[in-house]
Amino acid sequence: MIRRAELDSLPVRGAVPALVAALDGHGAAVLCAPPGTGKTTLVPLVLAGLTARAEGAPPRRVVVAEPRRIAARAAARRMAWLLGETVGGSVGFTVRGERVVGPDTLVEVVTTGVLLQRLQRDQELAGVDVVILDECHERHLDADTVAAFLVDVREALRPELRLVAASATTDAAGWSRVLGGAPVVETAGVSYPVEVVWAPPARPVRPPHGLRVDPAQLTHVASVVRRALAERSGDVLCFLPGVGELGRVAGQLGGVDAEVLQIHGRAPAAVQDAALRPAEHRRVILSTAVAESSLTVPGVRVVVDSGLAREPRVDHARGLGALATVRASRAAGRQRAGRAGREAPGAVYRCWSQAEDARLTAFPAPEIRIADLAQFALQAACWGDPDAAGLALPDPPPAGAMGAAREVLRAVGAVDAAGRPTARGLRMARLGLHPRLARALLDGAAALGARRAAELVALLSEEPPREYGDDLAGAWRRARQGGDAYGHRWRTEVRRLERAAQEPGPASTRETAAPAGAPVGRGPVEPAQVAVGRGPVEQAQLGPGPVGRGPLSDDAAAGLVAALAFPERVARARGEGAFLMASGTAATLGDGSRLRSAPWLAVAVADRPPHAASARVGLAAPLDEDTARAAAGHLFRSGEEVRWEGGDLVARSVTRLGAIELAARPLKDPDPALVRGALLDGLRAEGLGLLRWSQDARALRARLGFLHRALGGAWPDVADDRALVDRADEWLEPELSRARRRSDLGRIDAGQALNRLLPWAGGEAGRLDELAPERIEVPSGSRVRVDYTGEQPVLAVKLQELFGWARTPRVAGVPVLVHLLSPAGRPAAVTADLASFWAGGYQAVRAELRGRYPKHPWPQDPATAEPTRHTNARLGR
Repeated sequence: MIRRAELDSLPVRGAVPALVAALDGHGAAVLCAPPGTGKTTLVPLVLAGLTARAEGAPPRRVVVAEPRRIAARAAARRMAWLLGETVGGSVGFTVRGERVVGPDTLVEVVTTGVLLQRLQRDQELAGVDVVILDECHERHLDADTVAAFLVDVREALRPELRLVAASATTDAAGWSRVLGGAPVVETAGVSYPVEVVWAPPARPVRPPHGLRVDPAQLTHVASVVRRALAERSGDVLCFLPGVGELGRVAGQLGGVDAEVLQIHGRAPAAVQDAALRPAEHRRVILSTAVAESSLTVPGVRVVVDSGLAREPRVDHARGLGALATVRASRAAGRQRAGRAGREAPGAVYRCWSQAEDARLTAFPAPEIRIADLAQFALQAACWGDPDAAGLALPDPPPAGAMGAAREVLRAVGAVDAAGRPTARGLRMARLGLHPRLARALLDGAAALGARRAAELVALLSEEPPREYGDDLAGAWRRARQGGDAYGHRWRTEVRRLERAAQEPGPASTRETAAPAGAPVGRGPVEPAQVAVGRGPVEQAQLGPGPVGRGPLSDDAAAGLVAALAFPERVARARGEGAFLMASGTAATLGDGSRLRSAPWLAVAVADRPPHAASARVGLAAPLDEDTARAAAGHLFRSGEEVRWEGGDLVARSVTRLGAIELAARPLKDPDPALVRGALLDGLRAEGLGLLRWSQDARALRARLGFLHRALGGAWPDVADDRALVDRADEWLEPELSRARRRSDLGRIDAGQALNRLLPWAGGEAGRLDELAPERIEVPSGSRVRVDYTGEQPVLAVKLQELFGWARTPRVAGVPVLVHLLSPAGRPAAVTADLASFWAGGYQAVRAELRGRYPKHPWPQDPATAEPTRHTNARLGR
């Protein structure tokens, strides 16, 4: 029996007529409804025609896409309960590894990942009338991709398909644009008031760094939970960034008068379900972000918010990904706080200050901006838009991340050189795995059999608990034996992957690839000559273990599958638990790891904390060189390497696997072009001091630099070493091309070479001595060298040699800065205006120095005195 009282009490009911009208008129709508209004449960039932047949048109089939499995299951159970049914009747759900639907199911709740796979198999979504994208504000990559694909489907294939983007806190205008100017329907919530309690730590705590959270912060969160239990009634829901933090806070809540539960995406379904059912006793529910949206946790009156969240981060250059702990956005904070006001007035304890709250970001970062895009790029390529340029995405994918993703896809044989999917790539896209893992499953199954490959790939698709250790083969054995929650999920995934590995690709795509730009859903793809790429590994290449040699050991099998998935992470030992990965990143194993003695490793899990020199290995397997070379064949290079190293030119014939040097021998006659390039690298690295610089050469460089500053035009810029190296063709030839080592550079006369940069063509070079004379003749007859190394030319000369010289000399129109020296050559005064100095400053210098140097002339009137280099006695002769 339908529970009409509960249905009628849901606040979103008032917005349903406007939503139905928007869908009838435009075909798409954005629904903004606060938490607890029933948007996730009532709207699908109404649009399916299940609440009252008389309310509208004949029954429709509705698909609701949720970002998480726990939310999908919970929403389906809630809707079935409202209808007075069990799940699998009018309402069902499908998540990875679990499907509960029946022949009469009209509302199916799925995860966005499941819907994405369904769209790749059936672009028309035959039989589906309405798709609701729930919690779109979370900006998961799968959800953004599904939205873009559905917009394409409506435009090209099924204009009658209805789309709803639903969320409590979202960029309504942005989603309206994505859906082609769809109307925005809003409903006010009637959630109960939630009091905000600011509860920052008493003492400063270190900000999160990588995955690390300051233990003092977790201790503070635990103390706030205890405070909330003492000050408030009802269950307490505490948000923390990850599973590890849940366990640590749970460990600090021993002795509290409440049951402590932990819910997260990896928790067993039974544990998740228990948290979502009413309880007779008081509870503390520690949760990751899975409880932010789409869920009502019965009995919760208090939320304790740590203010932390986890986001993906990717080092594209090294092929390393990791989660990073960040401050949660204000939108996430509102969502979390709303959990306390779903059933009655409540309170949220925020473990930060009100001043800090104002500095938080408004919304979480869209996953498309920060995540690994390889799987997205493959989905886009299979959709017919390899560059994703034509997809209606809320945010475009970053060009750099897409470039890195395409490199991965080419390496595993998923796309051809033009970015079009190969037959292999089409099959990979339908496995529901990252392309790396899809490659490992397909190629691993050929070498190991479908079952063993599926078991290992299942371990890699959901990282095993830390207590399983860093040995992939050991973790494999433990998962086989274990009866824990991870082992149960692992076995479910193994069964799915084993079936997928044994299934052939669709008949229409076994030997063909989708042409670039193929229209969505417009019939079978056309045949194309597409290379499979460099991803597949032939059985004969795999070393020990192929057919006829007996099965591979667990260690060898684990190493093979990990290397197939992450070829850039095959690593060779460097000693003391240190390794170098093919990507060029150093990696280290923890103390006590049995893998420390392995000559080669296939690294399955690694992260490189910010500012760390080496990656930390989380999961790996021993490997042999032959398997490493087979799995990472696209990284194999053999050729001449000529480079500047250790202060001189090094020329070798080298064989490499990425950054790993396999073999090397000296080159007697290296390619002259490579030699020249390496010598230029040496000049860039160590500077032009490698050349021979006489005093005259240095003076010429300074004069040319001065003329460039003063006059510009044809006078070259010679001040910057790097700029001069970039112009080597103009002034260092032919000497540079004849050089073969560092000592040859030292024989190049830099002054003679610089003369080639003078503006000979325009005739300006002939005026060098006129515009920037090397020496200036002073009244005494001396020819004094001008120093052009500073911003202003400097003439350093003994004061007595300038008697009678009233005008300050100028070069290229710039006054010379005169450094007046004592008879001993020490600085006495500096002036750029000699006339003013003689009239004023000279008398002070005369008074100070004539007693110290009585043998030298110190006339009262220097303007009329005879200039001299000599003493009074010499002058008197």
